[in-house]
Amino acid sequence: MSSRYSALSLARHALSDEPWPRAWGTPQPKSNYDVVIIGGGGHGLATAYYLAKNHGIRNIAVLERAYIGSGNVGRNTTLVRSNYIIDGNTQFFEFSLKLWEGLSHELNFNVMLSQRGQIVLAHGPGQLDGLARKGNIMRLNGIDAELLDRGAVMQLLPYLDYSAEARFPIHGGLLQRRAGTVRHDAVAWGYARAAASLGVDIIEGCEVTGFVISQGQVTGVETNRGRILAGRTAIAVAGHSSHLAAMAGLRLPIESHLLQAFVSEPIKPFVDHVISFGAELFYLSQSDKGGLVFGGHIDGFNNYTQRGQFPKVQTVAECAVALIPSISRLRLLRHWAGIQDMTPDGSPYICRLPLRNLYLDGGWCYQGFKATPAAGWCLAHTIAHDDEHTLNRCFSLDRFERGGELDEYGIGNWTYKQ
Repeated sequence: MSSRYSALSLARHALSDEPWPRAWGTPQPKSNYDVVIIGGGGHGLATAYYLAKNHGIRNIAVLERAYIGSGNVGRNTTLVRSNYIIDGNTQFFEFSLKLWEGLSHELNFNVMLSQRGQIVLAHGPGQLDGLARKGNIMRLNGIDAELLDRGAVMQLLPYLDYSAEARFPIHGGLLQRRAGTVRHDAVAWGYARAAASLGVDIIEGCEVTGFVISQGQVTGVETNRGRILAGRTAIAVAGHSSHLAAMAGLRLPIESHLLQAFVSEPIKPFVDHVISFGAELFYLSQSDKGGLVFGGHIDGFNNYTQRGQFPKVQTVAECAVALIPSISRLRLLRHWAGIQDMTPDGSPYICRLPLRNLYLDGGWCYQGFKATPAAGWCLAHTIAHDDEHTLNRCFSLDRFERGGELDEYGIGNWTYKQ
């Protein structure tokens, strides 16, 4: 750790009335930048950082309409993993997990990576066969995966319901030991601080209201703080991707839905892993503070409110109790919702757009947080070279026209619903 954040520095600030130094500044927007990135979430900040570090482009502005950490980067369940099955997704998310593994050192900021392992449960022989297939594909791609029988799951997760009356009998599971959780707000702060230290302007309270377009190419943006010109412009705004693209006259194949997350009152630690339910889209882990953090499916209709609906609260609570009956009397401490940008095949876009010098990072569905480092890395490459990286070449908008869908969600349903 640098001397600025040494133990003596921490003690001095703790014992004095001096304000803590800002991790990034409050610059006024300049009239012109080499690159403008719309969206100050994890993906936008990561893109700015890798543009500056990997490609030497430092005249960059990240425009955030609210404050850093106000969007999906602070509204998720913190899971990171690379247990994917489709060629393209498999390599991309494994690269992302490898970046996660070195990110605290890379940013000189503790993102609190906890590789506690994720177990996907199987509730029937068909599901276990599907998980065996997924595990084989993972291992063929150099990714760790272990198929567990019922006894092995009982040994690792003794608190699940294994009784004869269990609503969903447990037949086994698939374990990825390198998967786990990351502190989501630390990711935003770490990337923001690191990008700012390389000269990136992080401009909060700056809402984009339109694009400056000339002869088929984007030359800047209109904002509530004036016009900002840019050599290249990127959209990285998650659930608001279609809204921003429409300002440039583009219609994206994206729908925006709410995905709720929940945390219980804190209790004594007993959940050592991330658990994914095989009977329904449900996942659960325990935070360092002791709260159980969990979530389920999207609410199922278009919405931008960031407020969840009660029927999904009920469904998720039923999943939690069916899996771990001992938590039935826990109180729900709070819940929140992120705005998911859902694509037809459940896979994202990291690509150039039809307008010259305009780029997109969006359509992440359930996968946005775990993709943060790799998405930033690949979008930075795409902007710097005006050409997609090999890892994101399959995430183009024209894949539907070419018949190149990456229907990970469909295969996931096959795995979980047998």
